[in-house]
Amino acid sequence: MIELSKAGAVYTVTMNNSENMICLDWQRRMLEILDKLEENPTPGTAMVLIGEAKFFSNGLNLEVLNKLDGADWSLFAEQMNEIHRRLLMLPFPTVAAVNGHAFAGGAFVALSCDYRIMRQDRGWICISEVDAGVPLPQGMMEFLRLRLPAATVRDAVLTGKRYDADEAIAAGFADGKASAESLLDSATELAQQLACKEPSIFKAIKQAYYAPIVNGLK
Repeated sequence: MIELSKAGAVYTVTMNNSENMICLDWQRRMLEILDKLEENPTPGTAMVLIGEAKFFSNGLNLEVLNKLDGADWSLFAEQMNEIHRRLLMLPFPTVAAVNGHAFAGGAFVALSCDYRIMRQDRGWICISEVDAGVPLPQGMMEFLRLRLPAATVRDAVLTGKRYDADEAIAAGFADGKASAESLLDSATELAQQLACKEPSIFKAIKQAYYAPIVNGLK
């Protein structure tokens, strides 16, 4: 479902379950990985998050989630907020290599990384809740307001616009693009460049920068 590997000081987190849709099992595995990532990071540590084939993550698995009872829905919401908080607050650089579609919850996962590099020839990033019939909690709306330009947030949430790589860069969703073949290398190179910063200062600045988002997800 999600694999963790490491080359040198760079971790690669690979979502490899077809559309990589988010459910309780996905959350459990991501929380396990976050536990490992947070264990004694050394200078030079960085993380790249990527999917496989044509999907980064196609968002929430509503077919499965709609069968949950109230207690499990509450658990799901709590764990989703925890995952976003912990991704944002990882004490080292993080880059999402958006290899394919990143819809709704998948887009939020990508936005929980410091930077995003998109595949240049395929895939959209999209806040599609307006079309899926899923309301956005206030905390997630504030998340978007603090991560994206105001006009982008308006268009993304009210129209469900799908952004390809060039549009995503122009709108502030993405920071760069690369071919499918070079995407992981490009994301890893960016992560390594950021990891050259002094770790304790990078951690402190990052935690202060993301504090308003994290406080809204509690």
